[in-house]
Amino acid sequence: MDTITHTLFGLVLYGAVDKREWTKPARRALLFTAVAGSQIPDIDVISGLWDTAGRYQMWHRGLTHSVFLVPVWAAILYFLAKLFWKEHVRKGLFGLGLLAVFIHDTSDLFNAWGTGYFEPFSNRRVTFGTIPIASPLLWLIMLAGYLLVRYKRLNRPSHTVYRAVWGLMALHVLLQSIQGYALYHEAKGRYAQVALSADFVPGSFTIIGKQGSDVVLERKSLLGGTETVARLESREQADLERLFASNPKAKTLVEWSPFVVVVDDGQRLGVYDPRFYRNGQSFLFEYMEHGVQ
Repeated sequence: MDTITHTLFGLVLYGAVDKREWTKPARRALLFTAVAGSQIPDIDVISGLWDTAGRYQMWHRGLTHSVFLVPVWAAILYFLAKLFWKEHVRKGLFGLGLLAVFIHDTSDLFNAWGTGYFEPFSNRRVTFGTIPIASPLLWLIMLAGYLLVRYKRLNRPSHTVYRAVWGLMALHVLLQSIQGYALYHEAKGRYAQVALSADFVPGSFTIIGKQGSDVVLERKSLLGGTETVARLESREQADLERLFASNPKAKTLVEWSPFVVVVDDGQRLGVYDPRFYRNGQSFLFEYMEHGVQ
C-alpha cells in the first residue's frame, strides 16, 4: 500500500485499543508503536541512495518486508518505547508492534507491487493484485469511522467503532480477493501466463494474459462485463543480454515482474511490466537506444 494508507492503518490500530484508563505517556508510547510499526518496513527506501547496480526494484519491499522480520521490527519498536517512555509502557505493546508490522507486510501482498514476503529463503515477489496500491474505498471506510467518533454519532466507545472499521476493511479485502481469484483462475485456462491488477474502482480488475509473444489486457468488472484494453506484441527473440549489460535495471525488472513485454522496434531495445500499462506505455520500462553499447 502507499504511505498514506499505511499511516492511516497505524492510526486506526491505535484507535482500536481501549485506552480509557491509560496515562498520557502510555498513550504516546502506543501511538508511536502503532504508527512507526505501520511504516518501518519501508525504511528500505534509503537503499536507493547507494544503489549503483540497478537493484533497487528488488531491494524495495524486499527483506525488510519479510514475515520473518516482523518480530525483529516489533522488538526494536518495543525497545525504543521503553527507552523514551520507561515505566509507562503498558503490557501488550510488543504484541501491538507485531500486529502493526504484520499488517504492513501482509497488506502489501494484495497490490500489484507485491513483497519479498519469504526472504531470505525465497526472492520471489508474492503478489495477489486484488487491491490497488491506494484504495479509495479503504480510505472512505476509515474516514467514516473517524467522523462517527469525532461527532459522536454512535453511543459506543471509540475503540469499538475502530474495531468495526477493521472488520469492514477485512471484509472488503476478502470479497475483492475472492473475485480476483475467480478471474485469475478463469484466465489461467486461456493463457500460459497470467497477472492480475486491481483498478481503483472496487470490483474492477485488469487481467494481463500472455500466450507466446501475444499479451492481452482485459478489464473485467461486476457491472461492466469484459473490455479488451490493449493487445501487445512481445519481441521474444530479441537479445536481452545486450540490454542487461547496458542497463542493469532491465535485468532486475525481468526478475521482479511476473512476466514482461519485450520491445525491439529498431530504435529501442527494452522491457516493461504490462501490469502498469496505461495510455500506450508502462511507467516500469527499462531500455537502451540501438547503437548504444
